[in-house]
Amino acid sequence: MSTANLDSADLKAVSYKGLINEDVMQQIWDISRIPLPLTDRIGTETCKNSYKEWTTDELAAPDLTNAVVDGSDASGNNTATGARVGNHCQISTKVVRVSTRARESATIGRSDELAYQVMRRQQELRRDVEAIMLSHQASIADDGNTTAGKSAGLGAWLETSTSRGTTGADGGFSNGIVAAPAVGAKRALSEKTVRDIVQSVYEEGGDPTILMSGPSVIRGFSEYLFTSSARVATLMADQGRSAEKATALGSVNVFVTDFGTLELVDNRLQQKYAADDGDCYNVYVIDPQYLSIGYLHGYRTEPLAKTGLADNRQIAVDWTLIVHTEKAHGVIADIDPTLAVVAS
Repeated sequence: MSTANLDSADLKAVSYKGLINEDVMQQIWDISRIPLPLTDRIGTETCKNSYKEWTTDELAAPDLTNAVVDGSDASGNNTATGARVGNHCQISTKVVRVSTRARESATIGRSDELAYQVMRRQQELRRDVEAIMLSHQASIADDGNTTAGKSAGLGAWLETSTSRGTTGADGGFSNGIVAAPAVGAKRALSEKTVRDIVQSVYEEGGDPTILMSGPSVIRGFSEYLFTSSARVATLMADQGRSAEKATALGSVNVFVTDFGTLELVDNRLQQKYAADDGDCYNVYVIDPQYLSIGYLHGYRTEPLAKTGLADNRQIAVDWTLIVHTEKAHGVIADIDPTLAVVAS
């Protein structure tokens, strides 16, 4: 100790751990509490089997030759059966193990460590499901042995209104399984491609209202709409009388096309996927009334066998993505988020 005044450094230097009390806020600041943009916008269904099935149907194209002679007998047969499709359920889990002493200890920002851990892991589980639904994961049947069942993601279902990079190929439903698409070469997103896919979905009968992708892609598209190539947005606008402050409008969150109005939705949970020459995003054009998440059982927290001085819990959900008809949606795949959006 120095001969000068006793200071805080002297108090901290006292062996063991010093003499100054800790000053810790009794609150946890969480930056990861992120909403679920897809889950919150689509419906929910109940599953009664690990393989959820449904049927699709559509009207025939207009017949320009539809004319018969007055008084003639009926002929032909215009009945149609549609198609039967399905998706496998996927069990997703989180496990929490907390000792008796940890539960009894005074912890920062929570009164019961077990309850806190269960709450947080359930939030993570919901984020996992959101991200998987937006992937191009193929469906897999659970064999009850070593192979876990998997739900096909939206990117695997789509095969009608699609745009893919060079060497890319559609997946789609066949014989009870939804196959993953082949990843193509990464490329820039273009305004023309967005308009083409929206038109394709519209011509198939869909009414898309959402354009969803990762934050960097949505930002890039928004910034592009202010450029001279797009000529559809104005960077500055006076939001009121001239005497009031002007508001700088630096983003576009709605894009009006000839075939519908799209809400631009950035999804922080949508994951990039690996291409041969870098990471890419899918850009989805979605009609949310034709998407649901099906639950064989919803989110459950169940106690596991107690192991000595510890409490164990498992949080689980048994779910699948229901794509009522893939023709109601579209995908622009293999988009490089580092490239600027182009006109065509």
